[in-house]
Amino acid sequence: MLAAGTVIPAHPLALDAERRLDERRQRALTRYYLASGAGGIAVGVHTTQFEIRDAAVGLLRPVLELAAETADKEAGRPVVKVAGACGYTAQAVAEAELAAELGYDAVLLSPAVPGADETGLLDRARAVGEVLPVVGFYLQEAVGGRYLSADYWRAFADIPSVVAIKAAPFDRYRTAEVIAAVAASDRAGDVALYTGNDDAILTDLLTPYRTSGGDLRWFAGGLLGQWAVWTSSAVGMLAQVRAARAGDQQLMTDLLRRAPQLSEANAAVFDVRNAFRGCIPGVHEVLRRQGLLAGTWCLDPAERLSPRQAEEIARVAAAYPWLTDDAFVAEHRDDWLR
Repeated sequence: MLAAGTVIPAHPLALDAERRLDERRQRALTRYYLASGAGGIAVGVHTTQFEIRDAAVGLLRPVLELAAETADKEAGRPVVKVAGACGYTAQAVAEAELAAELGYDAVLLSPAVPGADETGLLDRARAVGEVLPVVGFYLQEAVGGRYLSADYWRAFADIPSVVAIKAAPFDRYRTAEVIAAVAASDRAGDVALYTGNDDAILTDLLTPYRTSGGDLRWFAGGLLGQWAVWTSSAVGMLAQVRAARAGDQQLMTDLLRRAPQLSEANAAVFDVRNAFRGCIPGVHEVLRRQGLLAGTWCLDPAERLSPRQAEEIARVAAAYPWLTDDAFVAEHRDDWLR
């Protein structure tokens, strides 16, 4: 399924007003993604809030368990379950072992490891890969990422346990570089490319990359925080992308016309004007407007919507109705919240 390409939302965290886990709404979010037709879910990632790992919070296991249990019992079809893993090697391996215990299929490995060089990151990926298949992650610097060389990505793709790479540097040069590096690896055909560039989703999905070896590479799908909202529309959009890539030129033109609209909407949701400070609350605000979440609370009380961010989200939702799925959510919400 990863190789074929699919929609994988980065799963948010549902909290109540006291910032405690709201299990009913947490399950409802998973049901929403399943009903939307998403082929996978990514849990324990940035959108789920890294603070779930803090000992005083203690939510890593409960949140991973809720999502896996709901997907396994209710999907009625195969769903790729991806768990985020963070920290130095010992922590990342322990989190992968927890994910394996709970039935996850792969690990999205955060590259934010202070002080680690590229050799150390590769050794860490190999250690995690002994537990579960690995999805690499090229993370933008604005939220804790770093530049990783083409040599690193080629070596990373050559690790036998690597099944995919999420390219999210929010940089066209670096995106092209990682694609070329994967294409040059010995396992190029075994590693799926997923866009994590929330600022250029359609651009990534509609661009054929001709590599130095003459091969044509496409992004197979997306693993995205943006796809945590308006998910059923995202699933429909990926189906249109496939039709456009198969030769529907009118659809290709229409999607290219919509690409900057999606980027504009992401700017509102992710709070780009304020250096992404309201990114997670912005995702929550869309889900709150739809009634799936009760509020925009985060584990960190300082993490909140920026001034006028809610108004910007309302503006783009009204301006680009093709992007939203409010009617779909309204039709099924009560069942998901049961």
